[in-house]
Amino acid sequence: MRESGKRTPWARPLADLVGAAIGPVLMQRGFGNSSLILFWNEIAGEQIAAVSRPIRVQWPPRPRSPAAGAAAAPAALTVRVEPGFALDFQHLAPVLIERVNAHLGWRCIARLKIEQGPVREAAPRHCVRDVPKATEEAAEALAGKDIEEPLREALRRLGARVLAGS
Repeated sequence: MRESGKRTPWARPLADLVGAAIGPVLMQRGFGNSSLILFWNEIAGEQIAAVSRPIRVQWPPRPRSPAAGAAAAPAALTVRVEPGFALDFQHLAPVLIERVNAHLGWRCIARLKIEQGPVREAAPRHCVRDVPKATEEAAEALAGKDIEEPLREALRRLGARVLAGS
């Protein structure tokens, strides 16, 4: 029950909701938290981050009866790299392992696995339908003649889309 006078805001920052949404997916891929993915540009540097993405963290199997005070065995970080940069990335692996471990604050990554493949996201394709001539003429009539040219053209396109039903 809420205290009198205090309301819970309906609108919440998206950052408050994202963690709960992507947390289970990241856990399936071995990531303890999202910082490695979110801060990959800062960890790897902009040039390396432009051609690579962390994919998963593979932890070794845990022993059935761990020794008292034994540290967890370090994991392997799988990184997808653009095919033309895989060799360069392999040479930079020790530096990247050091940067990742420094970011996370402990020696959790022991080696990098390189997976070659496309990294860059495909540009979103915009589907533009042809607007029938009659709707263009109707939209132009709606735009009016006393409006300046850039605004008139924008109104014409908007009217054509509205009349076309898209």
